[in-house]
Parts: sequence; C-alpha cells; structure tokens
Amino acid sequence: MRKEQRAKKIIELLKAEYPDAGCSLDYDEAWKLLVSVRLAAQCTDARVNVVVEELYREFPTVDALAEAEVGAIEQIVRPCGLGPSKARDISACMKQLKEQYDGRVPDDFDALLKLPGVGRKSANLIMGDVFGKPAIVTDTHCIRLVNRMGLVDGVKEPKKVEMALWKIIPPEEGNDFCHRLVHHGRAVCTARTKPDCEHCCLRDVCKKAGV
Repeated sequence: MRKEQRAKKIIELLKAEYPDAGCSLDYDEAWKLLVSVRLAAQCTDARVNVVVEELYREFPTVDALAEAEVGAIEQIVRPCGLGPSKARDISACMKQLKEQYDGRVPDDFDALLKLPGVGRKSANLIMGDVFGKPAIVTDTHCIRLVNRMGLVDGVKEPKKVEMALWKIIPPEEGNDFCHRLVHHGRAVCTARTKPDCEHCCLRDVCKKAGV
C-alpha cells in the first residue's frame, strides 16, 4: 500500500473514531495557548490546565505577564517542571508580544518562530488551532504513531517527520489529524505499554499490524 493511500484511509478511520478531537490544552485567547504549549513541554496537558488557572488569576493579560517578575511566574509554573526556563521564556515572549505586536499573537509562521520559547511544534499548533491554517504538529504521539503506521520510515527528528507528512497529508486535514493521533496515542497506541492492536481502529491499515 502506498503511503498516500495509507494516509487517506488512516485519516478516514481516525475521523470516525474521534470525530470531536481537538487540542486538550484549555485556552480562550491565542496568547494563552502560547503560554500553555510552552508549559506542556515534559508535562501533561491536564496539569498545565490546572496551573494556568492560577497563573491567569494573578496575571490576566499579556501586559500583566510581560510586567511580572520572572520569579513570580516561576513560583506558579513550577509544578509543570523546568520552572526557571519556562518562566523566562513566557516572560520574554509576552514582552515581545507587547512591544512588537500590540499584545496580539502574529498569524505568520516565521514570526511565531522568532518568539522566545516557540518552536515548530508550537508555531504549527497556533497556526492550526487559532488561525485555522494548514498545520502539522509533530509531538511525541505523532512521531511514534506515524512510524508505527508506516507513514514515515524510522524518522524520529520532528522537523523531518513534519516535512514527510506534508507530502502525504492533505493540508486541510493536517491539524485535526495530529490532534486525533494524540487521542489515539493516549488511548490505544501507547508508548509505555504494548499497543492494543486487537482493539485498534487502524488494525486493517497499520503497517505494524502487518498490512
């Protein structure tokens, strides 16, 4: 089966299995998603969602976070791990939004990459979820699953996986496809235990299952 054919079928099956899949980080403004995705590095989305409630009570706007002491931010975000570096990045990012973009998040991929603490994964998430533009978010679930499924061949470097997927995933499907991979990676095709191939909706099309 060609990768394009496999990808098309996987997209269809995941849509049926997870019709309402979306970002599991809570946010109601673009800048809050920027903050949350930085905190989510090596931390669960569930914990991030709890921590940011306190963060936004204390600092409810871009300006408030930009003006906050880094130490005050770190004290709140410490439960997410890597507190010092995350606090520094959040502070610097909010300062840049305030000074260069009037507190708004830019809708340009390259501009997003210039913000402190923002890499390709974060920039793609913002482009897809906030601005509704084509995006492929290569997080750990995506990388693990697309290798198992046979959409990429032993590629683990996030940017290389992203570039490979752009060639076979229709642009309008990329963002939702990646969200569905996260749901599937948590529920069925897990990292820490043996994948539950017997109950997997992709068992008839997945390379790991011998298709």
